[in-house]
Amino acid sequence: MPFLVAAVVLVGVLCLLNLLLTFGVIRRLKEHTAQLEKVLSGGRDDSLQMLGEQVGEFAATTTDGEPVSRALLAGETVVAFFSPSCAPCREKMPVFVEQARARDFDRQQVLAVVVNESGEPEAAGVKEMAEELATVARVVMEGADHPLANAFKVHAFPAFCVVDAEGVVRVIGGDLDQLLVSAEA
Repeated sequence: MPFLVAAVVLVGVLCLLNLLLTFGVIRRLKEHTAQLEKVLSGGRDDSLQMLGEQVGEFAATTTDGEPVSRALLAGETVVAFFSPSCAPCREKMPVFVEQARARDFDRQQVLAVVVNESGEPEAAGVKEMAEELATVARVVMEGADHPLANAFKVHAFPAFCVVDAEGVVRVIGGDLDQLLVSAEA
């Protein structure tokens, strides 16, 4: 009889543990589902939340030695933020380059920012990404201080927007084709 009681108590404890673990898995799946829906929505994302707002003041130098600031943005400018440590950035960057080239944008109309999140001067992929983007855009490589990312209030990568001559963000998007069509208009 004591053996039977011990077995029932053990099974009860195991069932309770299983129930707690199941609730934990369900909670985690809900979080992942919400994140996936946000990523796959293709609409406005939370990486850049400045639609209709003026970009903060910034000053930087491109890889060609050209100064860049909010005051120096001329006309509509497509601004793209990439990080080599970000898988979606590595996927979208070649598409961005291809579409900017196909639309024959002037390099002055496109500003690409390569953000080195690791802070290491020779981080893997930073230079390569900057060189590829330089074929269609003015490129700024940011270190640990992130002046452009802070000025644009970028929270995640990649981030894309169109800024007018006054430095106001007119279009935000994760859909590059739609964003670039808006920049042409």
